[in-house]
Amino acid sequence: MHADIDNVLPSLRVTHDFASGSTTAVVGPNGAGKTTLLRVIAGLVTGGRSTISLDGEMLCDERTSVPAHRRGVALLSQDARLFPHLTVRSNVAFAPSAQRLSRTEVAARVDRWMAAAEVAELADRKPDELSGGQAQRVAIARALAAQPRILLLDEPFRALDVDVAGRLRALLRDLLDDRSRTTIMVTHDVVDVVTLAEEMVVVDDGHAVDSGPAAEVLANPVNSFVARLAGLNLVSGRWDGTSVVTDGIAVAGTVAEPVHTGRHATAVFSPDVVAVFTSPPSDASFRNVFAASVAQVIPHGDRMVVRGDVGGHVIGAEVTGAAVAALSLVVGARVYFAVKASAVRVY
Repeated sequence: MHADIDNVLPSLRVTHDFASGSTTAVVGPNGAGKTTLLRVIAGLVTGGRSTISLDGEMLCDERTSVPAHRRGVALLSQDARLFPHLTVRSNVAFAPSAQRLSRTEVAARVDRWMAAAEVAELADRKPDELSGGQAQRVAIARALAAQPRILLLDEPFRALDVDVAGRLRALLRDLLDDRSRTTIMVTHDVVDVVTLAEEMVVVDDGHAVDSGPAAEVLANPVNSFVARLAGLNLVSGRWDGTSVVTDGIAVAGTVAEPVHTGRHATAVFSPDVVAVFTSPPSDASFRNVFAASVAQVIPHGDRMVVRGDVGGHVIGAEVTGAAVAALSLVVGARVYFAVKASAVRVY
């Protein structure tokens, strides 16, 4: 999918090719234009000079604009926005019914996506009888029942508590595995990026300022927003049942959502839970102990971030200025980073 968007109100100038069947995270500060980008792609905002094509079909250019309901686009936001007067089944059936499918085809599609989103047992309930997590599951089923060519996600987990968001993130990741649609996701959460997205676009002040594979963009932030987003330590690899294992490092942690042995997983932990030693610590509660070479010492407010090379991976530790002096943390120094498994979340 190609999007060349030049919108006047609000100002937005973004040119990007979204790989077919992939999931792309769109990140940036508040007011950068991320939601406007989704609304222009969906056909909900018009104006300016925009060109959007999908698999060779022109959805929008200076001469024409395909109406929103004919674009094959589904938009899912943090608010489930279910039709309050319809049951769960009728909500999920809305788009297939509007596509004038036979009753048999509608029923089959509704049953498929209610089962996939794990809401089949809620079929006869009304939206006011659902929890926030249940309502968002129904919204996911309704969006996918439309069988959209483009799925737009606007911070779909933001209004949910951490545990519910984790379960829904795992559900959505599994549903997107078939790669039958192009997915574009606006988010402020690095966990969404590393667990759901292959690609990443950074939008700032209405412009795309960086793009590429998500891991590469996070590893080389071009602005302060991405630097803050990437401030967490991220180690991606394969889950062996107790640790995330990749070349040069294994990180033990606590599973935050279902992870099957042998599947791709990411260990996430904050620099402020990383202890720094000049020799291996004797405290057995540190299940993760890494030999590191100090690569950078960076001021971070009234503290310091020490970045070290651990088997080719960069890990950061947040310490006091006094600790930097006491441990002689200079570039090239050999140290040990220690992290408790309980402080590491695995997604």
